[in-house]
Amino acid sequence: MAEENDKPRRRGIYLLPNLFTTAALFSGFYAIVGAMNDRFEAAAIAIFVAMVLDGVDGRVARMTQTQSDFGAEYDSLADMVSFGLAPALVMYAWSLHSLGKVGWLCAFVYAAAGALRLARFNTQVGVADKRYFQGLASPSGAALMAGLVWLGQDYGLDGTDLRYVAAPIAVIVGALMVSNVRYHSFKELDMKGKVPFVAVLAMVLIFVAISLNPPQVLFAVFLLYALSGPVVTVRLLQKKRRERRRGSNSRT
Repeated sequence: MAEENDKPRRRGIYLLPNLFTTAALFSGFYAIVGAMNDRFEAAAIAIFVAMVLDGVDGRVARMTQTQSDFGAEYDSLADMVSFGLAPALVMYAWSLHSLGKVGWLCAFVYAAAGALRLARFNTQVGVADKRYFQGLASPSGAALMAGLVWLGQDYGLDGTDLRYVAAPIAVIVGALMVSNVRYHSFKELDMKGKVPFVAVLAMVLIFVAISLNPPQVLFAVFLLYALSGPVVTVRLLQKKRRERRRGSNSRT
């Protein structure tokens, strides 16, 4: 996300990074339109495209030194459409509508959680630990929602048959986004430095695995990432308890 940068932002509007943000916004809007026209596979793919574009715009802004307050706000609004409204509406049109009022309430829970997650993230820039996200990041939550739709379409399943799976996922993912569960942000990875040959080989294998069956692999990857949060949180709590015990033992 563009707002993740800690350097002082400039005033004004820069074209290049905002082009990528606009493209991400367009992808999210296209996902909504696609769902309205029962093109659910295209809608799900559009959300993943928005994820890629969202990751690019911030990096482009940092590389070209074109960070700005306008870009940060624009990026956040685009994220709300692409990762808040679009996944909720796509899931509702695909499956949750068959549950009536309960269905659209589940979709709203996800959308509201996405808005709250983005608002909290924006207020914690420069304060939170960069190594971890507090709560599941909205793009990852959107990937789970879109991944389920894409997976169901790939298997030729009717979304209404999966309504009792889609509804809990929408609510649980929303709860994870606004929770205090910690998730690795992977920001400590040095993309500019030298890496061993094994790392390059692993990257190639990842691309190969995704290309074999994109809906299955992407849904599995983001599902495992969502489940990793509670594990990471428990480990961090255990680590803090050990440190407190060591501190108390050293005092005595």
